[in-house]
Amino acid sequence: MIQPYLLNASITIIAQFWNMGLLSKGCPLSWSETKQHRDEDRKHGVLQFLHIYNREKDRDRDCLRWGDEMEYTVLKFDHDNRKVYCNLRAKDVLNDLALLEQQTSTYPISWRPEYAAYVIEASPGQPMEESLAYLNIIELNMRLRREEMKRFLTEPGETVQSIVAFPRLGCPDLRFQILNRLRIKDFPVRYFTLIRLSVRVFPDLVFKDLNTPSPFIETFPTIDREGAEAALPDHIFMDGMGCGMSLGCLQLALSAGAPIIRGYLSDVDCRWNIISEASDDRTPEERGLAPLKENRFVIPKSRFDSVSTYLSPEGKDYNDIDLVYDQDVCQQLIFAGVDEQVARHVAHLFIRDPVTSLCLEDLEQNDEETSCLFENINSANWQTVRFKPPPPDSSSMGWRVEFRPMDIQLTDFENAAFITFVILLTRAILSFDLNLLIPISKVDENMVKAQKRDAARQGEFHFRKNLKKCDTMEEAENCQNDDLYCGGEFEMMSIDRIINGKDGEFPGLIPLINRYLATVEVDLNTWCTLSQYLNLISKKASGELLTTAQWIRRFVESHTEYKRDSVVDERICYDLLRKIDQIGQGEGEAPELFGKFTTFRMGDALF
Repeated sequence: MIQPYLLNASITIIAQFWNMGLLSKGCPLSWSETKQHRDEDRKHGVLQFLHIYNREKDRDRDCLRWGDEMEYTVLKFDHDNRKVYCNLRAKDVLNDLALLEQQTSTYPISWRPEYAAYVIEASPGQPMEESLAYLNIIELNMRLRREEMKRFLTEPGETVQSIVAFPRLGCPDLRFQILNRLRIKDFPVRYFTLIRLSVRVFPDLVFKDLNTPSPFIETFPTIDREGAEAALPDHIFMDGMGCGMSLGCLQLALSAGAPIIRGYLSDVDCRWNIISEASDDRTPEERGLAPLKENRFVIPKSRFDSVSTYLSPEGKDYNDIDLVYDQDVCQQLIFAGVDEQVARHVAHLFIRDPVTSLCLEDLEQNDEETSCLFENINSANWQTVRFKPPPPDSSSMGWRVEFRPMDIQLTDFENAAFITFVILLTRAILSFDLNLLIPISKVDENMVKAQKRDAARQGEFHFRKNLKKCDTMEEAENCQNDDLYCGGEFEMMSIDRIINGKDGEFPGLIPLINRYLATVEVDLNTWCTLSQYLNLISKKASGELLTTAQWIRRFVESHTEYKRDSVVDERICYDLLRKIDQIGQGEGEAPELFGKFTTFRMGDALF
């Protein structure tokens, strides 16, 4: 059985393209040319996966390694005029940072480009190891990233922030954005084939404040006819792929961080549906709106959406939605010895066309020595969880799972806390042999609920009540004396109850993590750091501390220039991001957001 050894706890922020799909050298084909080779791409992609699978399927003794991946937004403040812009200097800064990275093999940060010219991706230079002491240096690494970027942001007003979405992305006349009126015009060459996307409106409901017009209908003086035809009542108008792919993603209400879209307060706290719609390349046939002629399948979801199947044998019975998959590919994989659940997952990925720009050079490579065509499909399925086989040219990297659900937070402390929570929860699940599975259809329902305004405090979600695995009747009888067995399987729960628990009803995830920590050896410094991280998560779940989205809403609503009309104008945007900049750089306080904290760090030794 495949034993995934690395949990890549990826906070997918300002979700862009460059590293969300395969990068390779060569001359990219146009979409019309790519269509002629897409069957060949899929054929070789399956063979490449099989070569990796057969070579690595018995690998099962790797230690747990993990890392985080974050995208940072580069901004430029015009303090004289109280304005702020997206700053298209990421490439220049990355060139300088790349030189630092190349100077030593132990450089502690890995820098990568992203979809937008104002975004920089960063992750630890080497994977973190199994020791819990590594959890004590995440925040230090994040702080170092900010300091390194700031070294090369030397022009007046330049800064870098960890925000989910630039509040006025898509508004006209923002000089430092890649915008043509409302429409984003420049796409990275690697994703040139995404031109197959028809330009549609990706509607987002506006938040109805006291003075918000009802119905709310936007007007666009510079493109009045086009806007008037597309704008919908009570919706915020967005018309380009970058309106979604330049934003963050949410599947976790507790980390919600983006209540503003294109200069308006939205009625949701996150951007998941916008990104899902923005990267939805399904044709009318694939949407079920026309008979299948040119296409092969009716596909129920966008390629950027929630995951549709569990991979583990235990999860098989919880796969209760109709999975669309290529049956020929599935049979080919099963015949070659691939586990049925994994075969169905891969065959599900291969119902998609390659949308990262295909190069003829890719088709000419040896399938035993490359995975580029497999990754051309796999890495362009942007699901909430991604299964990543080892690269064919690496003996040190094993099977990986990329966890992609959380919005980025404003401070390194908060981001480190969420990552620590995820890592420790996986340890507790493995240590106590817990079962947190619910039907995949209920996961989809949770996704919808998690995006609603103030879902962290007001929402209820499907969650498993009985966490104990009981395979036999005898085990079930013994389980009833265990506090992990609470009777029944699933129940609607608040975030507070899921995270903090309730006596006699549900143990809570943080109490379970604390129970796990009591069974392992933890040094004093690490224990103090972990306690503060878990305390932050606990208080955000209980409502004692605000989510980022709640904090941003309060800032806007209390601003002296806000007219209770849902509009976040340039002055409000400037003041908001100025405050966020002070907080992110450690120069401002926000006790209602993260309280007061003092983290302990072990220094550079573990790098």
